Amino acid sequence: MQPKVNLEQLWIVRCFAAVLLFGQVWLRLVQGKTYYRKILEHMVTTGPASISPVLLVNGFAGMIFTIQTARELVRFGAVSTVGGAFALAYCRELAPILTASIIAGQVGSAFAAEIGAMRVTEQIDALHMLKTDPIDYLVVPRVIACSLMMPIMMIFAILVGIIGGAFAAAQFYQIIPEIFLESVRSFLEPSDLSIILLKGFLFGVMVAVIGCSWGLTTKGGAKEVGESATKAVVTTWISIFIMDFVLALVLFEKPVL
Repeated sequence: MQPKVNLEQLWIVRCFAAVLLFGQVWLRLVQGKTYYRKILEHMVTTGPASISPVLLVNGFAGMIFTIQTARELVRFGAVSTVGGAFALAYCRELAPILTASIIAGQVGSAFAAEIGAMRVTEQIDALHMLKTDPIDYLVVPRVIACSLMMPIMMIFAILVGIIGGAFAAAQFYQIIPEIFLESVRSFLEPSDLSIILLKGFLFGVMVAVIGCSWGLTTKGGAKEVGESATKAVVTTWISIFIMDFVLALVLFEKPVL
């Protein structure tokens, strides 16, 4: 006998639930329904409480990326373009994805686990009894906090990555920081900063919505809470790469003449 399939646990159903949750969050934002004190609390969780791994990972990633690219560019005598290659690939793509992935693993999983634990212990039902909307109280503040803090975290991550890249270029290839930084400045355009901030906002919304949605749709007990947190992180990572691919096509694709 085949085991009975629980449709509520299917991945596609929960993804559809996440889309519906995003629509509900947007409606609440338009109506101005939110808890501002909870927003500040979650901004601390998403920002200062997560800054250490973000800076460490991006610092070392910046050094690794510079070592690998500089080795090839120096061989062809293109020393002055090391920073430019770093700017185009690392600042535009790698740093935002790394930062969003770290926040998804640390903050998104926490959102899913916290709300999932509340769901299985019937605390969300208690909110209904108190005439408090769980979406207003639990979801909207998390989405606002994550969407505001993610762009800020990306800016810090890029700054630390550039410092790490300049350090690696100077230590291993004798490229003075002035040349490296000038190359970065010449290749990065003001519009790139706007695109990075846009990515931060969109990735922040995705991390919060998916984490909260997976928590709200948790059924069972402690085991299912852990599974929801893990699946929320994996789903967020997949969504981040898909969204980044779409943005790359829309914002950077040039027509062929």
